[in-house]
Formats: sequence, structure tokens, C-alpha cells
Amino acid sequence: MTPPRAATSSASSRPRRRGARPSGAELLEAAVGAVPGGSARPGQQQMVTAIEECVASREHLLVQAGTGTGKSLGYLAPALTVDGPVVVSTATLALQAQLVEHDLPRLAKAVEPLLGRQPTFAVLKGRHHYLCLARLDSSSEDEPADTLFDAPAAGSGGGTRWLGEAGRLGKQIQRLRDWAMETDSGDRDELDPGVDDQAWRLASMPARECVGASRCSFGAECFAEASRARAREADIVVTNHSLLAVDMLAGRHIVPPHKLLIVDEAHELADRVSSAAQAELVPELIDRAARRARPLLKPEAAEALGEAGDALAAALTEAPAGRITSGLPGPLREACTLLDAATRSALDTIGDVKADDPDPVRKQQAKAVLDELSTTAQRLLEEADHDVAWVEKPDNGNRRALVVAPLSVAGTLATHLYEERTVVATSATLTLGGRFDTVARALGLEAPAATPPSPAASVLAAATAAPARSASTRADTPPAGAAAPATEGPGWRSLDVGSPFDYARQGILYVAAHLPRPSVSGLPEAAGEELLALVGALGGRTLGLFSSRRAAQQAAELLRARTDLPVLLQGEESLPLLVRRFKEERSSCLFGVMSLWQGVDVPGDSCQLVVIDRLPFPRPDEPLAAARAAAVDAGGGSGFAAVSVPIAAIRLAQGVGRLIRSTGDRGVVAVLDSRLETARGYGPFLRRSLPPFWYTTRPEVARGALERLGGS
Repeated sequence: MTPPRAATSSASSRPRRRGARPSGAELLEAAVGAVPGGSARPGQQQMVTAIEECVASREHLLVQAGTGTGKSLGYLAPALTVDGPVVVSTATLALQAQLVEHDLPRLAKAVEPLLGRQPTFAVLKGRHHYLCLARLDSSSEDEPADTLFDAPAAGSGGGTRWLGEAGRLGKQIQRLRDWAMETDSGDRDELDPGVDDQAWRLASMPARECVGASRCSFGAECFAEASRARAREADIVVTNHSLLAVDMLAGRHIVPPHKLLIVDEAHELADRVSSAAQAELVPELIDRAARRARPLLKPEAAEALGEAGDALAAALTEAPAGRITSGLPGPLREACTLLDAATRSALDTIGDVKADDPDPVRKQQAKAVLDELSTTAQRLLEEADHDVAWVEKPDNGNRRALVVAPLSVAGTLATHLYEERTVVATSATLTLGGRFDTVARALGLEAPAATPPSPAASVLAAATAAPARSASTRADTPPAGAAAPATEGPGWRSLDVGSPFDYARQGILYVAAHLPRPSVSGLPEAAGEELLALVGALGGRTLGLFSSRRAAQQAAELLRARTDLPVLLQGEESLPLLVRRFKEERSSCLFGVMSLWQGVDVPGDSCQLVVIDRLPFPRPDEPLAAARAAAVDAGGGSGFAAVSVPIAAIRLAQGVGRLIRSTGDRGVVAVLDSRLETARGYGPFLRRSLPPFWYTTRPEVARGALERLGGS
């Protein structure tokens, strides 16, 4: 295979200017001034000042910046005052694309006169996001078929379909080979049209399976290594929470050394670190590992791996789905013991990867998968108090897994996130109940000395300690919208810059307090009738956020049967297409589940009613949340208060935030769960975690407002 031309770097190799620099405030003014009529917003100015102060004092900073603040410029401008690269981490591809395609190019051009050059930036992704020339070169024509776990047995009737799948994969692999001759970056996101995950796995290399550039015949042309080189030369490096988590767990050698780390969408970070520290055993993976290692093993060693996979498959078939609370059941323990022994024996047989090995890439791949299986089996057998294990069986039954994850990652973050750098964590939802304490502890920060951490059971007590909108506040008493004061403490500060939106004038938070407390899954009849009345008053333009697919489907069926409105249901078409139709069809409704709570941005009058069917507490069968709550209960606290309520607060704030996306937006958020009003303990806490909308429990007020909007 002929190697492609070398990847070019988007980051300048010119030395950065040393000495005196413009201030962050000056860079911000230049950036916003490049837009006709543009001016810096107060929230951006506060962020710039706070970030520069924290970099100087080596303190960490939590910044809550509401929608509309323009927080990306608020942190990018002061980032350009720091020597060396600054790393910005995001949770979503949408924000990463916004930074790389819009915010950073405009900022670089605007500040060039002040800096004397255009600052550079680069994107850094995990190794598996890039095409691997060694992997592609070593792929044989029949290898695509090997990724389909097993060919169907003779006479099973599936042979034609299986051969069709293999042929389709072969065509996609050939297209990737052709693309390799053209691309400069090898970045999967730049391949249009794309290929499916199976094909990409055959052309990419997970980090654990890579032999390293020095031992690879394609090391000089490696796309992943080129991306790291660009990152080392850039002023600003944009990455994602998943890679940031892997970097922390791997000793911080992936992301370039830096003095300032900015974590946007910081409310997602702990979950991404938890996912990075999670491991699983899947029978199909063991079978694939055995096939891959077979040429390197004695027959009996390969057979032992196959037996371990069969034992795990049988044990998972018998085991009930859910959290394992009293030690691994006998069959699962036996399967893990067999797997541990088989993988150790196989690894000893394979030995070290050497430069003169006939095929070091394949050898490293085999070793990496076996090592991961061995480590996971040992971790499960240890049954450590700091881990949670569960059996996973999706509803479709196609995949079974034994999973293990850390009970908490706060200690990991405290140890690895903050050392030798200043961390700025920002999001639109960092305060819960008006305080930063809960999120700060989840991110591994101790509570400030002025507001010491309370026991785990006191989340609700903390909620009642801060000034709050009373549960008796009604539509005729608009709540004050003042931002919570910033706090200071050893090591970190917090700052809430508020939002430029006038929530009390732009929106209403309506809680249907007259409805019965939700008790059954799905959409209760009374809630369905309330939904019909609200949507009918507006004439569509409704985003419905539901707690389950069943509830969303029932709501869609109800509106389709009782109205003529177009109803779009998540799962019936791709999400981007549904969102586009929702924006374009003025009278349409879009109903869905959790991914809609954060992933929809529809400013304007296409979305003027957001309906939430019930408070988004974690389900009792969510293993990690249940284990964390049980640990708090065992310590004498309230697991519901310490775990479930904060989770619901963040989810609810994200969902409610779908309504007001610009200064011209108007509308109503309707919560069809009476507990937001009637629950004396957590109701006020949850309401204080939301934007300060005009609050009412009177249905006629909500319907009247919607009718006026519908007639406008």
C-alpha cells in the first residue's frame, strides 16, 4: 500500500511572542468588536477577570454561566494571555464543532492586530478517531467477515444475509483505502459520507493496541501522531471529556503539558470519568480475542479462552439483570476465574512485542485485548468496596455483559485533575439549590471553609439554608432573578455570572400541582389530558421531554388521535432530521426522552412550550446511582437526598433550559409532576436550581399565556 502524503499541521510552528501581552479584557473587546454593533457582555467581563486572577493565584474556578452569556469568548480571551498551550475540554461534539469552526477562527482573526500574529488552535481526539495505516495495510480481503462474530450454521437461512454483510464491509474498507490516499488528517469526522462502526474498527487502532510510532512501519505517516504534534504547537487545544479522563487515568501523557485547563459542560465531567474507568466482560469479545490470538498460542491455550467465554455466556444467561449486591454469584465467579487463568497463560505464551517480530501490530492487538480481559476479571474477583458490579441485558437481548465501575470518581479527580495546572470548570448548570457545594464535591473539590460540607444526608437541609423563592410564590409575585453570590475558599472560587435573559418576563414555570402524584410507568390519563389542553392552547410548537420511551410514545399516540398537529417522535427518524423538521414546521410537536433534554437548541417561536412529564430522578435500576445511594444510607444519611435529588436537579435544569435560547424567546415550561410544588423537602431545592421564571400552579394562567402566544 502506498502511504498518503504527510499530514499538514494547522498549528503554526512560529515561536509565541513573549513578554508583555494585551490583557484578557482587551482581547475580549477586540473579539466582540469585530461583530458590527458588538460589545462585551457583563458575564463575559466577569469571567475574564476571574480567570486571570485565578491563573495568577493558582486557584481553581467554578463558573456558572447561563445560556446567552457567550461563555466561550469569556474563557477563550483570557486563555490567550497564558504562556504555553491552553486546553479546552467539551462534553459534546456540537460544542467542539462550535469552538473549532466558528468561535476560534473569528477570535484568532480579531486579535491578530493586538498579538502581532494569529493565535493557533488544534483539535485532539482519541487515537481510534483517526485512520490507522498499519491496521488498514494489514487487513486482508477476508478480514471483514471475521468481524461478524460467527457465520451462520449451514441450513440456518442466514447465509445470504451474512455474505451480503461481508460484501458491504469489504466495499467500505476499500473506500477507506482510497480515502487514505487523499486525506491530510485521517479524522473520521471529515469522511463524508461516513462508514459504519464495524468498518471503521477495521481501519482504526485503539490506543491499547498501538505498538507505538517507533515500532510501527507507518509511524512517520501516523495521523494520530500528527494530531498530537499539532496540539503541542498550538496556543489552544480543544479536546473532549472522554480523552481528558483517559489522559488522567493514564498518567497525563496524551494531552500536551499546560498551565490552564478549561472544562466546559463541566456538569458532565464526573460521568465521563466514571465511564472511562468502567470495564466489562462480554462473551463475544472473549471469542474474538481467542480467534485473534489463536495463531500465537498452543491449541490448549486457545481452547481455554473459548471455554472461559462459554462459561461467561452461560452464567450471564442465568443471572438476572441489575446490580450485584452480595458478591459475584457462583457461575459468574467461576467464569471470571477461568478467564483470569486463561488470559494469564495466553499472555505468558505470547511474550513481549519485539521490533523484529514478523507482525508486531497483530501481536500487540492480541496482547492488548487479553490484558484488558485479565485486568477486568481480576477486578471483578477482588470485589472491592470502591467498585460496583452489575449484569447488563438490554431490552433487545442482543448483548449481555458483566460490568464494573467505580462507586465514586471524586477521589480520582481530586488526585489527578488539579495538579500543576489551574482548572476552570464552567457550565450553565453548576449550582444546585443555589449553591456550588454538591457539584464541587463531585468534581473532587472540598467545600470552602466558609460553607463546610454537610453530611451526605443534608443536601435538603442545604437547600433550605439559602435564600429561595418560596413554595407559595405565584404568578402575581414574580421571583427576584438575582444571581447567587460567589464564594471563596482555600484552593478554589465560585462565580455565578447569571444570564442576559430576563426569565421572569420571558417565561413562565407552570407546575400542574392539581394532578395526582405519578405512580405508574408511562403517561397517566390525567397528565395526558393536561398535555392536550396545553398543546391545544398554543397550537403545537411543543417540545415534550419524557421520562420513558413508553410515555413519549403514549403522548404521541394521544395527540395524533385527538389533534391534527404534526407529531414527531424520537426513534421514528434520525434525531438531526427530527429537530430540523421541528424548527421548520411551525405547528409541530417533538417528543422524546433523555437525549433531547440537552441536545436540542431551537430559538425562536418554533419552541414556545416545553412539557416535562415527571421529575427526572434516576430509575431504581440504574446500578451506579442505586449503589451510591445505598452507600450513603449505610453511612446514616439519606441516599435519596444526597444522590437522587442532585441528579434530578441537573437533568431538570438542562431540560427547562430548552425554552429560552435567545433574548426574543417567550414561552412556558409545564411540569406535569405535582411533587415539584408539593414535596416540602426537595421541591424548593429543585425549583431553586432552575432559571428564575415567573412561577405559577394555576392552569388557567398557563393556558391563557399559551393562547396569547398562539394568536401572535
